[in-house]
Amino acid sequence: MGRFLVAGILPPLAHSPKAGLECRVGQYFKVHPVNPQLRLLNRAAEIVRAGGIVVYPTDSSYAFGWHLGDKAALERVRRLRGIERDHDFTLACRDLADIATYARVENWAYRLLKALTPGPYTFVLRATAQLPKRLQDPKRRSIGIRVPDHTIAQALLGALGEPLMSSTLLLPNDAFPLTDPEGIRDRLERHVDAIIDGGSCGLDPTSVLDLSGGEVIVMRKGKGDVSAFES
Repeated sequence: MGRFLVAGILPPLAHSPKAGLECRVGQYFKVHPVNPQLRLLNRAAEIVRAGGIVVYPTDSSYAFGWHLGDKAALERVRRLRGIERDHDFTLACRDLADIATYARVENWAYRLLKALTPGPYTFVLRATAQLPKRLQDPKRRSIGIRVPDHTIAQALLGALGEPLMSSTLLLPNDAFPLTDPEGIRDRLERHVDAIIDGGSCGLDPTSVLDLSGGEVIVMRKGKGDVSAFES
């Protein structure tokens, strides 16, 4: 078997791997939440670059992370989450410098982004031509972008040197995202390529603000305060 798990042979999450199916156990990195070990995050970044899926903590909840150019990893995440092809994903960025490459940001929107990042917000923006179409909303040609306010997430993005495609760690039939690292390990170590244990994480999703149409529209109330945008 190759270096990483292959999308087409993943067994269902509710069952053990099929008899005779060779299934590699993903790596498990226990990372200090305040002073992350850079060697571990460099290894996680290598896994992402090579086509792997990592589980990592953010300022809202744990999330799946994978390389933005990797179609096979995207399909694996769709299968793990049990979601349809029209589900929107998020691009996690280290800071605002990354955003202009992948999204069109008007001056008024940039000022808002600067005020609310890093933080538990996802911003829906119009995508640029540099963003693969499979990652865009098929009708609106938009992308959700966020800058997490979390030490480990920031260090991972720094080690990677580019944005990371991201999706909440919410599995089929679960009401809430997984938050306990050991529980995540029990359920996913044979389905992902690395788990970054940064301690217990939150359950609240990000607040989603649509900035693609010239005004602020609250699409989802989450951890980030949206009271200033409600009438």
